[in-house]
Amino acid sequence: MKKVLLLSLSAMFILSSCVSKKEFTDLQAKQKETQDLLNSATVKLNSCIADKASATARANALEEQIADLRKSNDNLQVLSAKGASNIEKTLESMKEKDLKITRLQDAITKKDSVTLALVTSLKREVGINDPDIEVNVEKGVVFISIADKLLFKSGSYIVTAEAKNVLAKVAKVVNSKPDFECMVEGHTDSRSYQKGDLLDNWDLSVKRSTSIIRVLETLDVNPSQLIAAGRSSYVPLVDNDTAENRAKNRRTRIVVLPKIDQFYDMIEKEMKNLEASN
Repeated sequence: MKKVLLLSLSAMFILSSCVSKKEFTDLQAKQKETQDLLNSATVKLNSCIADKASATARANALEEQIADLRKSNDNLQVLSAKGASNIEKTLESMKEKDLKITRLQDAITKKDSVTLALVTSLKREVGINDPDIEVNVEKGVVFISIADKLLFKSGSYIVTAEAKNVLAKVAKVVNSKPDFECMVEGHTDSRSYQKGDLLDNWDLSVKRSTSIIRVLETLDVNPSQLIAAGRSSYVPLVDNDTAENRAKNRRTRIVVLPKIDQFYDMIEKEMKNLEASN
């Protein structure tokens, strides 16, 4: 995964429409915390599943033992009331632990299902056959990468009329997911750029982000779902050593993700339930 890095613009370059450094940092930290928790939950889940398999084998052996003992009155006398009680308690404990594991599996599966549904919607709406538009998932986060040539003219941050057709498709999916957030990242190549009111590549990348956000607003996307971000030339896909590679690095990336608190709270609750049962 190409990690989503924090927008660290100097105060003189941040546009008033861009997200504050603190809000962006908090969002990124919360996302990392959720991913770490999810990874921990997955490890815990795998361990619990292994424990469950072992305990199930023991329970099956105990149940076979009970069945054998019940075949004979003499053996039934050997099976003490205390021993039978302990077996029943073991089986009940296994059932409770199995229920907690199932709940944790459901929490993780729900997150994966929501992400898969979003990717399917985006690929259907945006189109998967266009080489200049990529939709993929990295660590539970959905990314839409759009080549610079589809959105802007060279050195400009004015969205082209053709680009609005692509953004309308993105807006349609985002509008259908009111519980999702959408971060628009502008990326440039490494060649220094300064023209007119554009001070440098930082300025260009942020202005492109805010220009796209304004178009999404006209397409009825809720502004509270939108985050503006500029990455300048510091997160390249490839080396900026040829004209073709520089063209690849000039892009806009739209990051679509569920509001983190929803899944963080759900997974955290089930993790605590598992820990309490151990």
